[in-house]
Amino acid sequence: MSAEMKAIVDAIEGQGSQRDFEGLTIPKTMRAITTHRDEVEMFEGLASADKDPRKSLHLDEVPVPEVGANEALVGIMASSINFNSVWTSIFEPIPTFKFLERAAKRDPINKSHDLPYHIIGSDGSGVVLRTGPGVTQFKPGDRVTLHCNYVDMQSPDGHNDSMLDPDQRIWGFETNFGGFAEIALVRANQLMPKPPHLTWEEAASMPLVNSTSYRMLVSQNGWQIKQGDNVLIWGAVGGLGGFALQYALNAGAFPIAVVSSEEKEQLCRTIGARWVINRKKEGYRFLNADGSHDYKEMLRFGKQIREMTGGEDVDVVFEHPGRHTFGASVFVAKPGGTIVTCASTTGYMHEYDNRYLWMHKKRIIGSHFANYREAWEANRLVCKRAIHPLLSQTFPLEQAAEATLLVHKNQALGKIGVLGLAPEEGLGVLDEEGRARHIGQINVYRNAVAGDFRLVKDQP
Repeated sequence: MSAEMKAIVDAIEGQGSQRDFEGLTIPKTMRAITTHRDEVEMFEGLASADKDPRKSLHLDEVPVPEVGANEALVGIMASSINFNSVWTSIFEPIPTFKFLERAAKRDPINKSHDLPYHIIGSDGSGVVLRTGPGVTQFKPGDRVTLHCNYVDMQSPDGHNDSMLDPDQRIWGFETNFGGFAEIALVRANQLMPKPPHLTWEEAASMPLVNSTSYRMLVSQNGWQIKQGDNVLIWGAVGGLGGFALQYALNAGAFPIAVVSSEEKEQLCRTIGARWVINRKKEGYRFLNADGSHDYKEMLRFGKQIREMTGGEDVDVVFEHPGRHTFGASVFVAKPGGTIVTCASTTGYMHEYDNRYLWMHKKRIIGSHFANYREAWEANRLVCKRAIHPLLSQTFPLEQAAEATLLVHKNQALGKIGVLGLAPEEGLGVLDEEGRARHIGQINVYRNAVAGDFRLVKDQP
């Protein structure tokens, strides 16, 4: 670590003042996890499952980007793995360099992002180091988390919902200078206050998936969950589904949690789920070998749900696996029910029987991350200690590729963190009293990885 970078870490750990941070020298280079443009064809001919992020993700020393108007440089203490990190690393559905090229053609200011390498990562927590002209709400020295909606709001189309802005992009996926680095470049409207009772890695594990789940289930742009709703949640202890489970329980709804192992089933019950379906134990496969639907399996699935709920179908399906589950999601939603969908981690090409949609007046809502207001509200609930992190493991920056592989192989509980400038786990907590009140909920995922499934109420 250079002397300049060490001085940044010392200032962060010492909780330096705005003047202290303004006096720091920004290093010319930094460590970052990158993909390389000249390697985008390295997995040609391989199935997605056989593509190995450890071959495509590199730990490089790269230049620190310059800060521009309405931007900020943030010293990244920690980040976390999302499924878009997997997509970037295996160059699917297209190499992300296509996004960088397209943005550079659209606006010359984006040419600085169009480089032979792509610094990835769409989550982060850290400290503001520099702000450009026009930044008024945050200053150097502020502790922040970073959400990934990258938008400048010049089009009228986005002013009711910035996710509809034609230039809306996902930071660290469709832009460069993401969170898997020692310093990141972000728009000022990506900054949010860091929850003071969380560590750096816990805070970094939350913004993308928490905000996405909030929009899908809570926001007026999603379902607007209410007390008594039956909510089917796929992957209910994964990065997205674990937050959906918390929002459903907080709202007084009745979640039906679908998971893929006994330990995940037990973890759902630990968090508070009444009804859990272990799809692997039950042997559910909704697609036949030729890709057609197995309606007997869908009928069996719907019957199991009704046995749990006392004869009721689900009001809303929290749908993100995609191809392997989407037909079943449409099938089991009640007449007038809704499927809220994003991500499609098992495949983007969905097929469903439209009779069960149109004849039963069901709806499909497409959802993509969250606007600033939604992300801010989701972060506010974390700061209020109403929503808790789902972090299970944390890796150093140099092992980010190994961490990405775990997510690619669906071998992770909750989220996996990646340390940036933070020298070790467990740092960054300012509100020790608030943390002590909720240490059970905070530790539940970490304990589960160690095989400890004590109920939250029994945690110290």
